[in-house]
Amino acid sequence: MKLNYTIKGKGSPVLLLHPVGSSLTFLEPLAGFLSQYYQVISMDLRGHGQSPRLSIDDEHPMLLDDFAKDVHETLQLAQLTSCAVVGFSFGGMIAQSLAFLYPQDVDILIPCACPCTLPDTSRPISAKRGTDAKQYGMTSVIQATMERWFTPAFRAKNGHLPSQEHLLSAHHGGWVHGWHAISNIDQLARLPQIKQPTLCIAGEVDASSPPDVVGLIAKGIPGAQFEIVKGAPHMLFIEQPKDVADVIDAFLKTHRF
Repeated sequence: MKLNYTIKGKGSPVLLLHPVGSSLTFLEPLAGFLSQYYQVISMDLRGHGQSPRLSIDDEHPMLLDDFAKDVHETLQLAQLTSCAVVGFSFGGMIAQSLAFLYPQDVDILIPCACPCTLPDTSRPISAKRGTDAKQYGMTSVIQATMERWFTPAFRAKNGHLPSQEHLLSAHHGGWVHGWHAISNIDQLARLPQIKQPTLCIAGEVDASSPPDVVGLIAKGIPGAQFEIVKGAPHMLFIEQPKDVADVIDAFLKTHRF
């Protein structure tokens, strides 16, 4: 498996992984800030962007570890192993799996706006987001998604429209498989295995993965740090890319990365 990716800047490598249903284009503002100091690799996960598609009718939908394997194989093929790995939402869940399965790929781990597990009552809700899109199309889930992703003020200025248009126009195999993988997330017991320096970042007003959810990851990883971006929603890297870049950059510099 080789996924689509772009590279910007020079310096120590930083891999960015995007949320479910999106693509590396969503990461461009953040990549623009970080590429002033680092070599930034933005990657389309399988079923997303320009990477190979996924069928919505596949009898064996992917799990987080499968997405992580794709990332690992792509890094190997591109000779880009050993990166700081920054993942947002779904990308942050995959970043955790990458650190468990392929620790040699991850110098520093930065999971953002994501959980490490779900309550049993939340699993069917997450799964339904994928099955609804499969059965009824993306229009059936788009309004609720935009409300979870962005602040009311940002939506009032139509800042959410590019993301909304992408979700409605893109092939939604990645969305369907992604939500299946999310509904099965169960990383909590594996967190103590992570030995890399770790920073967990949450948005203060994130309705999808609030600070206490992200904070649980920091509590489970020995020595992990935890930062909350004030006023930021789930898509913190879109609404506040400079603030998020500054938090990431400060942590990387602390570790002389």
